Amino acid sequence: MLINRVVEVSAEVGGTRSRKAKIAALASLLGEADAVEAAVVVAWLAGDLPQGRIGTGWRTLMRADTEPAAVSSLTVHGVDATLTELADTVGVGSQHRRTALLSGIFGAATEREQQFLVRLFGGELRQGALAGVMTEAVAAAAGVPLHAVRRAAMLSGSLPDAAVAALDGGVDALARFRLEVGRGVSPMLASPAEDLGAALADLGPEVSVEYKLDGARIQVHRNGSEVRVFTRTLRDITATVPEIIELARGLSCTSVVLDGETLALTDSGRPRPFQETMSRFGAAGDRADSGPALDVEKARDILRPFFFDCLELDGRDLLDEPLAARRAALAAVAGEHLIPSLVSPTPEAAADHLAAALAAGHEGVMVKALDAPYAAGRRGRSWLKVKQAYTLDLVVLGAEWGYGRRMGLLSNLHLGARDPDGGDPIMVGKTFKGLTDALLAWQTEEFPRHERARDQHTVYLRPEIVVEIELDGVQVSRRYPGGVALRFARVLRYRPDKDTAEADTIDAVRALLPNGPGATDGGATIRR
Repeated sequence: MLINRVVEVSAEVGGTRSRKAKIAALASLLGEADAVEAAVVVAWLAGDLPQGRIGTGWRTLMRADTEPAAVSSLTVHGVDATLTELADTVGVGSQHRRTALLSGIFGAATEREQQFLVRLFGGELRQGALAGVMTEAVAAAAGVPLHAVRRAAMLSGSLPDAAVAALDGGVDALARFRLEVGRGVSPMLASPAEDLGAALADLGPEVSVEYKLDGARIQVHRNGSEVRVFTRTLRDITATVPEIIELARGLSCTSVVLDGETLALTDSGRPRPFQETMSRFGAAGDRADSGPALDVEKARDILRPFFFDCLELDGRDLLDEPLAARRAALAAVAGEHLIPSLVSPTPEAAADHLAAALAAGHEGVMVKALDAPYAAGRRGRSWLKVKQAYTLDLVVLGAEWGYGRRMGLLSNLHLGARDPDGGDPIMVGKTFKGLTDALLAWQTEEFPRHERARDQHTVYLRPEIVVEIELDGVQVSRRYPGGVALRFARVLRYRPDKDTAEADTIDAVRALLPNGPGATDGGATIRR
């Protein structure tokens, strides 16, 4: 398959807002591909490279800039093979060799193909935000149920692997994927609730109400004496958390998979700042940088895990079991390390639990349906998060140069919400509030590494950085393309633990409107 065909479909998908049209175009492309091509194409158009990070920054791409070819000749197989060679090129002379490999690709690419490859190598092909649409396209191309593809992708940790199985062997091949201890499972996600009362009304009395900690998500796998720990993005951080490894080895079981949070605590038991916890996951977090410089001594504080789910215990797969059963298994294996929680509480008891969580310095509570299975990788309504104030995880689209005492610093942030149909992030507001001197300095150093363009006033970024924003609410607005604007937005922190595919969607932003997502203001109707 020529990559020109992939480029055509990518443009077609990017040029329509119709989810059905996107799925149809992608499914048609997959139907033309062989198994190896399908795996590569799925990865590319979901915003990833099969080789993972290939260490190719914009400076390297610019050095490889060549005149475009007149005729398309590059194949999917050929480009993928070259990228594999490029990823394996290290050591003395590697920079020259890497530039030569890239120049070979770009020299054989047409102008449209060059533009596609620059976006692909530079991380601008949605950063995984097309994964949901691509999953549906795989199901359509293979003629299999969507839930079967989702589950296989969840258990394999790889949508391309699930795609190859679906296209080659259908439902039977997908069914062969099993939970494997030692291989990360896409974590189940929560949706925001208006308040505690609304969450309880939505899910009913049979719920678990748990502290929502201001920590970092972890998934702990133990098989015998072998222990591995993953972040929410399934990055292996085993080498950085020896105290969690020791704790897991001390549990009374042969094998287990635990889901939870970890955080550093002060001597009084209150949570330390989030960035101090994240610093233990490697100097770079899950991105190029985890934020401003941290105190080295504080960064070595012991992390304490708090578990809230059990996905496997001594050979028993618990994913499809209700939360009540998973909680029983969790209590049996890790009872002293459970997150503070109440089961089937009265509304009054739940309110007291929320107040206690906030008083202890935590974010709020999670309300979870006791009859719900573990729906990994999906942000459904079985888990609801209740915080003291509205917060959204948004994508940084750009930053404006400051003035006055902020002269020479990148300050005012442009914020975007994720398009659930895989389009570019949709701008919903700006803010410079909450930015400390340390954050301003960090932004000014870090943002140019993600730059896609600039003008006199603004540096525009590739959609790679997630920031947590606190706000008082949203309002209908003609100013931004999503038809909504943030009210009194302020920066809480950057989220190096989150990929932009995990940012909140424009639908989540619209759901915060006082009169619901269909509200209007003088004829300014929110677009869907």
